Amino acid sequence: MSLNGHGPLLQGILILLGTFVLEDAATILAAMDVQVGQVSPTVALISLYLGIVLGDLGLYGLGRLAAATPWARRWAPPDRFTRSGDWLRGHVVSVVFVSRFLPGARLPTYTACGYFHVDIRRFALAAVGATLIWTTLLFGVSLQLGQYMTAYLGAWRWAGMAGFALTVVLAGRIAARLQSSEPSV
Repeated sequence: MSLNGHGPLLQGILILLGTFVLEDAATILAAMDVQVGQVSPTVALISLYLGIVLGDLGLYGLGRLAAATPWARRWAPPDRFTRSGDWLRGHVVSVVFVSRFLPGARLPTYTACGYFHVDIRRFALAAVGATLIWTTLLFGVSLQLGQYMTAYLGAWRWAGMAGFALTVVLAGRIAARLQSSEPSV
């Protein structure tokens, strides 16, 4: 994703849209564009933060929408709905933080927060905090790795960063699959 030659507004919009496809890959690619001077760090980070938080709020909204749909409400009988919702509302901050760092956990967790009517302000604050930490860490690591790859791989740096992005995405998928295949206790 080369953003060279585009104004900061268009660069920001493209990065923001990239987060809706693959957050981690968008973060890595934005860091690489910063590394080679095609986009400013401020534009990259603000766009990443906004896109990721908007995506998180969208997942929450999908959960709220599902809760208003009669066929979806059958998934959580009233007694389970009350118990699960009470627990989730009491632990929203820790649950959101853990799911931000646990591959494959955001979709079910954030939609469940909406489904069980977790307070949107608490959810949004937790999502913003977790996003600031995770995205900043991944961006920083990617920036350092990009510096190394630029110095040692030259024109092949994009292949190296593509490999890094693919590794991050696949590691997340494998971790999620391993989690889902573990027997329940």
